[in-house]
Amino acid sequence: MSKKRITYDNLMLEIEDGIALITIRRASKLNALNHDTVEDIRKAMNEVYHNSAIKSAIITGEGSKAFAAGADIAELAKLDEIGAKRYSQNGQDVYAMLENCPKPVIAAINGYALGGGCELALACHMRVAVESAKFGLPEVKLGTLPGFGGTQRLTQSIGKAKTLELIMTGDMLSAREAYELGLVNHVVASQEELFDKTREILRKIATSGPLAISMVIKSVNSVYSSYEAGYLKESLYFGHSANTEDFHEGMKAFLDKRSPNFKGE
Repeated sequence: MSKKRITYDNLMLEIEDGIALITIRRASKLNALNHDTVEDIRKAMNEVYHNSAIKSAIITGEGSKAFAAGADIAELAKLDEIGAKRYSQNGQDVYAMLENCPKPVIAAINGYALGGGCELALACHMRVAVESAKFGLPEVKLGTLPGFGGTQRLTQSIGKAKTLELIMTGDMLSAREAYELGLVNHVVASQEELFDKTREILRKIATSGPLAISMVIKSVNSVYSSYEAGYLKESLYFGHSANTEDFHEGMKAFLDKRSPNFKGE
């Protein structure tokens, strides 16, 4: 079957056998999620929603180092409180497109999934990771907090206590640890096996009725519908953090490649 390719500024969408492969293409930046890349994800998901030839989707990162290594810190450091809140809500809106997509979406995690990259993986319906993948939400080390739904979706995935530990320490998880916690559905040994496994799952799903699959997604997501207020609070706090001295110190320290000196101000 022929392959159709759509190229955006920072990602590529390839359609083959009813599966859309969405690849973030910023390998030199470890596929960091700047504003333009998030908007490209929005465009790609619009294609997934409205193209009848697409039955399911895989999202991954270019190369073998990173799925997506968080936000573009240089871009983030320029935000004030209002800009940060809008930034957070925009990211939440785009990631909700993955979570609420009526067609199955799997994250093929080929390396680091940190910050916004971890949140991107969490927004997908399932996650398959290579052994070398790492997961984390280290935003507190920058004087802020996850802003694209991480406080909500990680809690839904692994529970309150472990979520608080991981977000407050900023620790990273190995793929095996993520699997044991229920964050990841499958762990595979190689990049080749990563795509074999994701396609195997999607082909199995494709043998069932697409309307039934869509209703399954809606039904499962409805379990967490009361969390809507939580997403709003997350974006409000993310915006508020950008109005603190700690936020500016955390961002500057990261860009200066030094340890931050937080003062709680």
